[in-house]
Amino acid sequence: MNILYFLIGCSVLLALIFLMAFFWAMKNGQNDDTYTPGVRILFDDDLPEKHEK
Repeated sequence: MNILYFLIGCSVLLALIFLMAFFWAMKNGQNDDTYTPGVRILFDDDLPEKHEK
């Protein structure tokens, strides 16, 4: 039964760490650009090679 209390405490601690990491990422502007990822697929980065004969 003691291991159950230990595992619950570890899971709560891990959840708090992930929550702090999420708020840190939001504070630093990681998700500011919501437009570009949606249209990035439309841009073709591969340019066709010119074959010289």
